[in-house]
Amino acid sequence: MKKSELRELTGIGTNTLAKLSKNQPVSMEVLMKLCEKLECDISDVCEFVKK
Repeated sequence: MKKSELRELTGIGTNTLAKLSKNQPVSMEVLMKLCEKLECDISDVCEFVKK
């Protein structure tokens, strides 16, 4: 899926998409939108990594 297709499907903004592409923090709301539209679990789109 292209980034533009993901943005259109989920309704997230271009700035949020840029953050996702750069592995920067995004809100839980954004992650929930992704999971809902992609019909997946939160563990499919993110992971917790201790620093």
